[in-house]
Amino acid sequence: MIPSVGPLDTGRRLRSTIAAMQVRLAIGDFSKMTHLSVKALRHYHDVGLLEPAEIDPDSGYRYYEASQLRTAQVIRRFRDLNMPLDEIRSMLHAPDVGARNAIIVAHMQRMETQLAVTQAAVSSLRTLLERPLAPTTIENRSVGEVAALAIAERVTAADLAAWWVGAFTELDGALRDAAVPAAGPRAALYPAEIFEQEVGEIVAFVPVETAVTGSGRARMTQVPAAELAVAVHHGAFADLDQTYAALGVYVAEREIGVDGPIRENYLVTPFETSEASEHVTEVCWPVFQTASMG
Repeated sequence: MIPSVGPLDTGRRLRSTIAAMQVRLAIGDFSKMTHLSVKALRHYHDVGLLEPAEIDPDSGYRYYEASQLRTAQVIRRFRDLNMPLDEIRSMLHAPDVGARNAIIVAHMQRMETQLAVTQAAVSSLRTLLERPLAPTTIENRSVGEVAALAIAERVTAADLAAWWVGAFTELDGALRDAAVPAAGPRAALYPAEIFEQEVGEIVAFVPVETAVTGSGRARMTQVPAAELAVAVHHGAFADLDQTYAALGVYVAEREIGVDGPIRENYLVTPFETSEASEHVTEVCWPVFQTASMG
């Protein structure tokens, strides 16, 4: 039998509900309930992410409402996923579900990219520790000036991988739209400062025999002639440092290095195959001559 509810019971429940809605939670108790430190809660207040429901004008103590617990729990979970505070704020104040989900999806994609980078680094470390280094064959090459469609931008080392994909995707699209074939492999120029200071102007380019009208970031340029010591790297970009090391030792031993950007030619890339072991990259170190060197 379902018990009847009289007016008195209804009134009590209503008063209880109102009391629960209006209960003040001291910041210490709110911290225990949400597993967010008092320091974090104060910071979230300062940056406008989670403001207390009330601040005592005399003591300055912060108080929260029970209705804020769920918001705090959401914030903690996204912080556990390393979402920046400004993105969490945008998500919480998103005008609709679509805008909120777009922010979440973008962060998830960055996490997936970072996971792939981490997995590649683990695989690279395992290879470095478990397998002997294969001998590196180095050739000397003289290359002439070449016309190319290029994107040149100042890039940080942290953003380089994503920038690389975006730049070559844009260059490929520009050539496709112009119906102009590439006259050589994708390539890029890396100044010394990108290695030494973790920021520098990178030039991603694709050689062409026919000029292409610039669009977006892409512009025609002349890649200068160069004398190069060249080593071929087979495998993931994460292991490129090993080829750089072998090539650098070769150049240093012969005292033939000159100032200028290092050039990478991408013979087989992630655009052709997702299998990193099949990627092929030429690393080209600038030298003062290539003739009669052993």
